[in-house]
Amino acid sequence: MTGTSRPVDRRSVLRGLLAAGAAASLPQIVSLASAQAAGITTGAYTIRFDQAAKQTIAGLGFEIQSDSIGSSNQGMPDLVTGVPYDLTPSERTRLCQQMLKAGRSDRGFRYCRLAMGLYHRGLTPDRKRFVDRYEGQTALLADMMTQAGVEGLAVEYWSPAPGWKDNDNLIKGTLAPNADLAAFGDALVDDLKYLSDRGLKISYWGLQNEPDYLTPYSSCKYSPAQYLAAFKAVAPKIKAAHPGVKIHAESQYGWDGPIGRALTASPEAMGLIDAWTFHKIGEDSTLQITKDFRAGAGGKPVFSNEFEYLESQGPMTDWRTVNTAQSIMNWMTFQNSPTWWWLHALKPTTNAESEGYSLGFWRPPHDTDFSRHQDIQVGHWDFNPRNWNAVSGFVKYLPWDSVRYGVDEPRHTDGSYYSDHRIMAWRTTAGKPVFALTNRSATESYTYTVDTQTAAAFQGHRYGPSTTDQTLPSKTGPTLEITVPPLSVEFWVRNP
Repeated sequence: MTGTSRPVDRRSVLRGLLAAGAAASLPQIVSLASAQAAGITTGAYTIRFDQAAKQTIAGLGFEIQSDSIGSSNQGMPDLVTGVPYDLTPSERTRLCQQMLKAGRSDRGFRYCRLAMGLYHRGLTPDRKRFVDRYEGQTALLADMMTQAGVEGLAVEYWSPAPGWKDNDNLIKGTLAPNADLAAFGDALVDDLKYLSDRGLKISYWGLQNEPDYLTPYSSCKYSPAQYLAAFKAVAPKIKAAHPGVKIHAESQYGWDGPIGRALTASPEAMGLIDAWTFHKIGEDSTLQITKDFRAGAGGKPVFSNEFEYLESQGPMTDWRTVNTAQSIMNWMTFQNSPTWWWLHALKPTTNAESEGYSLGFWRPPHDTDFSRHQDIQVGHWDFNPRNWNAVSGFVKYLPWDSVRYGVDEPRHTDGSYYSDHRIMAWRTTAGKPVFALTNRSATESYTYTVDTQTAAAFQGHRYGPSTTDQTLPSKTGPTLEITVPPLSVEFWVRNP
């Protein structure tokens, strides 16, 4: 590193842009959403269960922090801490039942994202393979996933093992110029074998999280040529060793960036990619309506594999609860995404970023400062309502492999969709119709008149910044008139 060339932390960049008012796309979208919503209080909708289904939705994902990271993402302490390790046995069980299953009796979240080189970063003596950093780490993860009914891990590298890097460090750096890519691929296959030998199924695999940035925690920067060469060397070995694994790229800009364009230009690489993944962290959900994330995807699925709110984006607000819910709905409705992943299930009470990053908080044994989250005891956890209430209804009422159907909905005179009032409809694998409604307005109620094309009764369930699964009076179809209060998300499920 020279005095004129410094590593870039994308969170620091965004912090600066927002502070300077230079992140023009986000304010423009918010302004557009507000303008479109002005004066709109009602609309008529028809769920097209009489037409062909639009897509199958696999289910949702979450990330697990099974090792330490510094507050505000500053470094990686040697301190051994993480989930489920820090939780008492009863709290581990409650995590599985109440959060990861969202109260369902069968299963809830489908995928668990594991950050290799960050939250799983123990090293073999040659420093080229990852193993448990503390006793029982993967055994605890396997038990958690079994109890929660999670299908499998989404294994993704924040950094390769340091023995492969030019700086021999998990933090910053890049692949060593003389790295043997065939041997590198064998090592990454061995990493997966280490996990699978300990009872952890692998569902997704990614070469590198955010490969365009260097951060004060685990990271590795790839040029487009480096990424392409490494991907072509490693991905075939991953496919051969784990034929059922889905490979995604490039975990930041998908196909829509320099690395993505290098991949799309290579028929060999395109033959190995199963999906493109994007990070649109904390952005207005209207972006998924106005931008086509499938345009350059080569017919492959696209989805968001990370969503959270950064400290640089300001304190948490009630508006974000509905915005997050709409992010899920809009990725699926407008981008046909098969899945969507929140960042962390739990974050520690000690970390400044935890409120924007987590569905809940846990208190590690070393945290004796009860001025924060005073109701959470050591080894226990609690929900983070603004984020949990945005996501949990989809975990509970959108079971795996539900099939989405189209909805005829009103639009503005310019043809644009209502951005504060969204709808999505699906049938479960048992054939039960369900639909979700949102009202992102902070001041006005909104009345949906919904033709369900069935005479069945529907039971409502309301969520909001401080509302979790409130049961509403049932309504009988085919046409339901439903008034949704400000800043609310509702799920209407055929009853029984």
